[in-house]
Amino acid sequence: MERYAKLTVSEKAEKAIKDGGVWIYGAEIRERDPNAVNGRPVDVYSGRGRYLCTGFYNDRSRIAVRVLTTNANDRIDEAFFSRRIGYALSYRKTVLCGDLSSARLIFGDADGFPGFIVDKFADVLVLQIMCLGIELLKDALIPCLIAQLREMGEPVRAVYLRGDAHVREKEGLPRESGYYTCETLPEPESPDDGTVLITENGIRYRVDFRAGQKTGFFLDQKFNRRAAAAIAPGRTVLDCFTHTGAFALNCAAAGAKRVTAVDVSASALEAAKANAALNGFSDIEFLQADVFEYLTALSGAGRSPYDYIILDPPAFTKSSDTVRAAYRGYKEINLKAMRLLPRGGYLSTCSCSHFMTDSLFQRMLLDAAKDANVRVRIAERRQQAADHPILAGADGTEYLKFYILQIV
Repeated sequence: MERYAKLTVSEKAEKAIKDGGVWIYGAEIRERDPNAVNGRPVDVYSGRGRYLCTGFYNDRSRIAVRVLTTNANDRIDEAFFSRRIGYALSYRKTVLCGDLSSARLIFGDADGFPGFIVDKFADVLVLQIMCLGIELLKDALIPCLIAQLREMGEPVRAVYLRGDAHVREKEGLPRESGYYTCETLPEPESPDDGTVLITENGIRYRVDFRAGQKTGFFLDQKFNRRAAAAIAPGRTVLDCFTHTGAFALNCAAAGAKRVTAVDVSASALEAAKANAALNGFSDIEFLQADVFEYLTALSGAGRSPYDYIILDPPAFTKSSDTVRAAYRGYKEINLKAMRLLPRGGYLSTCSCSHFMTDSLFQRMLLDAAKDANVRVRIAERRQQAADHPILAGADGTEYLKFYILQIV
């Protein structure tokens, strides 16, 4: 018995779903029920009439269906999403050893919530909704999330909706942000500066959840920062693209001999300096400069003063069309770093673009090493923190590559 409007898709889409994919593009739809409503569930079938999945429909988006379940017995109702929230929170409680003080609680498709991100910073939840179906259900989902957190003993003082992502426009949603209020969550008392203090790896940060990038802080590098800091004791560290200073602060706390942090953004450096002061680190040197130009200048000056360089650049590519140019950018920055480092020196380097696959990133590192006339030893190969889980088959959920290399 059919439960929702029915769509029939191509063999290509059928294979993608069977392989674990979670998106169906409009071009892959062969037949669509005229009763299909944007933002509501649809049942998806193969050309041979076999049930494939149920997902949110939106013909205004290039992604016409965002998969919710491949179980024909699931009913897409409040109980369904309440269970999903429970599963997501239980998973974080397990993989983060009970510490939900600052964590990503819901990571979109990886948790069965298409286009829905929830980050917890102390007692503030910051949400991004980039799917029409989730937007229509937010008044049921958010109170349920708050209630389950409070039952776990996790306080929630405020919920802030970050609706500034351009992806919302592709879903037919307005770009607007603001506090969410409901019966159990009044609006925060004034004055409110839109910041909150968090502690990660024993280091305190002031997170600007209203105006900072994404949701205000990059939680996905938590354990990579810890791994990078383990190399730092006694070393002279150059933290490139420092943003709000997280890698620099972790290295300083670990006992680095000297730390220099570089970023092109003056506002980011002000935030980084404030975070350093918050933790009592007065010896970190902060420089405003274009990282590419700064590394080039160091090369021209002769011997590098650093034996450990950290590269945490923004995504050089956000589409498959620009991967080739991104490859050149990643290679250039890593080549410059490898040439500056002495034998026995270390390089921590990463990419946060899922279009720059791990195999492609590793090939780029080998190309850079070859051109730098050095060999590199892989000390660690890592990915995003476990509260940003990777859903097998859903390529977009696997995005962060992090390597610790030694120049040999």
